[in-house]
Amino acid sequence: MLVMRNRDVSAWYPVLLFMYPIFESCFSIYRKKFIRDMSPGIPDGVHLHMLVYKCLMRWEVGARTARELTRRNSLTSPYLWLLCLIAVVPATLFWRHTLHLFCFVVVFAATYVWLYMSIVRFKSPRWMVVRKGKR
Repeated sequence: MLVMRNRDVSAWYPVLLFMYPIFESCFSIYRKKFIRDMSPGIPDGVHLHMLVYKCLMRWEVGARTARELTRRNSLTSPYLWLLCLIAVVPATLFWRHTLHLFCFVVVFAATYVWLYMSIVRFKSPRWMVVRKGKR
């Protein structure tokens, strides 16, 4: 309705604004259906947010106490916020420029796939891995 009521707003604006959940869903369906040959409706634990939680935060948790696991979970959020900013900031700045918005859709998709593949192949950039500091 936003695009229909406001002709100045590009149709790509809401797409880019909600790019993370849209791409996460589409990528998961593709991964399950064509890569793993399973039903897209079956849940699994290899979504990007789970990989960040399991792989990039793995050294942050000392014990498996509820407090430590909650801390590990909360440290996952900034990674996803930064990824979302790749889409949200350009969408906010270029809301009427279709070509710019489309280019940032491509940039977001490439960044998401690069990050996903890096984590899956255990080649996570060292600067992204959180390690427990010496106390």
